[in-house]
Amino acid sequence: MKTKDLGGVLGRRMRSEESLGQTDKVMKKKKTSKRVTIQLRRPVYSVSWTLQQLFEACVHVFKSPGSVPSTDDVKRLCRILDRMKPEDLGLSRNLGFFNAKSGVDVCPRVTSATIYKCQSFEMCIFFLPATSVISLHNHPEMTVFSKLLIGDLHIKAYDWANESPSTSPPNCRLAELKIDAEVSAPRETSVLYPTTGGNLHEFRAITPCAILDILGPPYSKNDNRDCSYYRETDHVLPSETGDLKPEANGKSGLYRYLEEIEMPKESEMDGIEYMGPRLIVPAS
Repeated sequence: MKTKDLGGVLGRRMRSEESLGQTDKVMKKKKTSKRVTIQLRRPVYSVSWTLQQLFEACVHVFKSPGSVPSTDDVKRLCRILDRMKPEDLGLSRNLGFFNAKSGVDVCPRVTSATIYKCQSFEMCIFFLPATSVISLHNHPEMTVFSKLLIGDLHIKAYDWANESPSTSPPNCRLAELKIDAEVSAPRETSVLYPTTGGNLHEFRAITPCAILDILGPPYSKNDNRDCSYYRETDHVLPSETGDLKPEANGKSGLYRYLEEIEMPKESEMDGIEYMGPRLIVPAS
């Protein structure tokens, strides 16, 4: 990709057409008549250099669907993501959005906005109201970079076990717990891979959260990369499970049978149009 003129484009002072400061931006949800209000802070410039850098790095790293980034490429993306701030996406730190008004015992809905998507990768933002949940799900043949921009979040993540007992409960598969912790923004970027790093994960928002995800490649039913959901079961592990090897650091893993289920009601999301800083996408 040729970008030799990009510095000149970004160097010019591209002022927003609207006034600066705090603005409540009303966004229409896709496929619904309801409206969602999200508090945005209009950027001084209509292009975010950090976001543009991230986009260009993704174009370089995810050259074709199914390719797993090299160690150097992972470090390159993480360096950019680690320094990203909510303001780089036009988000205010003083969030006035998603003060969910759900009924009793009703889980508030998560909202997503796609910044950019192609066959090789997708850049998107997830907005989680407090107490909302993205249920335990997988990322088949995918590498995913997640950057928590705002909020406090509980993460639980598994990888499929390398070894399985000779007998398993019906429709279940043994998985090893990798993460079970509360995290807060700002924090380092997390990375999951097709078979490691916590490829199956669940998010529970403690406070309102905003998460920037880079998925390479994106979900695709046509390419057998559909999203599957799981639940933890109460099945007792048979005694031979104890033969599973401990991790290299000597710490034994915690194992659980997971059962594939239909998408939970709490995982239904609303889509909104991305209204943050624009990307400069060269003509193909």
